[in-house]
Amino acid sequence: MNSYVVLLVAYSVLLVLLGLVIARRVKGASDFFVAGRRLGPGLVFSTMLAANIGAGSTVGATGLGYRDGLAAWWWVGSAAVGSIVLACWVGPAIRRAAARSDLRTVGDFLEHRYSRSVRGIIALLLWLGSLAILAGQLIALAWILNVVAGVPKPAGCIIGGGVIILYFSAGGLLTSAWVNLVELAVKLVGFAIAVPLALHGAGGWTAISALAPSPGYWNFWHGGGSGWMYLVMLGPAFVISPGLLQKIYGARDDRAVVLGVGANAVGLLLYAGVPVLLGMVARVRFPDLASHEMALPMILMHGLPPLVGALGLAAVFSAEISAADAVLFMLTTSLSQDLYKRFVNPAADDGRVLRVARATTVAAGGLGIALAVVSPTVIDALSVFYTLLTVALLVPIIAGLYVRRASTPEALAAIAAGVAGMLALELATDGRGLGSLTPAMAGLAAAVLGFVVVTVGRLRSGRRWSPDEERQ
Repeated sequence: MNSYVVLLVAYSVLLVLLGLVIARRVKGASDFFVAGRRLGPGLVFSTMLAANIGAGSTVGATGLGYRDGLAAWWWVGSAAVGSIVLACWVGPAIRRAAARSDLRTVGDFLEHRYSRSVRGIIALLLWLGSLAILAGQLIALAWILNVVAGVPKPAGCIIGGGVIILYFSAGGLLTSAWVNLVELAVKLVGFAIAVPLALHGAGGWTAISALAPSPGYWNFWHGGGSGWMYLVMLGPAFVISPGLLQKIYGARDDRAVVLGVGANAVGLLLYAGVPVLLGMVARVRFPDLASHEMALPMILMHGLPPLVGALGLAAVFSAEISAADAVLFMLTTSLSQDLYKRFVNPAADDGRVLRVARATTVAAGGLGIALAVVSPTVIDALSVFYTLLTVALLVPIIAGLYVRRASTPEALAAIAAGVAGMLALELATDGRGLGSLTPAMAGLAAAVLGFVVVTVGRLRSGRRWSPDEERQ
């Protein structure tokens, strides 16, 4: 067993043990779902940034930098833009709504604002999409283990998934917030040391600036499959992602949201160029990789001194683990609170819901592992989730917070039109879109149009949709 494997095993054991220790403070479902609403700015910042720097922002974005060049900046940069909107407007508003009405999930908000049917439909859609993003994180973990120790992809997915299931099932958001703090520290230190050494080892900026593998490699706005269009697919997802909003539910006040999420946005802006640069370094050092998503593991294993490479691998391992537990949080709360508690057993007490949540963590983790084994790449898996999230959830949540007249018919129309518009263009063009019009853009435009058409029709008819009617 080589030293890299020993380090990752020891680090995994540390995370699990820390999770089990923190889990002793979990006294009920409120601690599991919203950490007792006690998170200050520091913990909000660490758990948000740890969740946002995951497989897509490390292995995936570095692969895009390797393949597409400078335009890959938009993968992480779009998340930063979305986080600014979340910090300044959406986050504080939805935290107040959650605290005022004791909401624990985004499904709780959707039912509180619209109806049970909206909650149920979104919960089912998110379950499908969230499994895709969990698979993406596990694929990245598998690539790391494959390069480090030759572990086959299926076994790597199982190992990574097992670590996350063990510590998250014990304590939910409360455990996740504290474990994320450790993971974030490892990430920041690891990348801060690894990046300048990797650049030096590739021959410095002179060697990087000489790269010209494709005509658009140095085009900031568009190059290869990357570019500003990520802003439409990714930006909204980082405003209304249930996993992020439910972390905000755990904040103790609006100040914790603004400062914590705002600092997370600044962190993402500063980090956005890191994977792009590492991808370019890998292009210089390893120009003929079979898969562009092997770029980051190869740099860490073969482009750095062993000790620095090991620290970098721990940083990337932390990134995938922390992002995966955020997704597992979405899956767990969606099934246990939004589906089980609301539709299957409304009389379930706090203890029963907590037991179902822990069982769901294990089941969802298993499904995510299975999907990871059959999915080809990290970016393919993540794109499914981000697109579905944007077209189905953005309009209902924003309208629910800021449009007083918004009600169930408008929300259902937005969801149906958004998903239908996205699928129509996806299937008609095999995912390529029409010029600059991507399936995500088409779905989002259709969602807005569906919402507006139903609103105008209802106003013209003079019919009011009563809250009592919505909740029947």
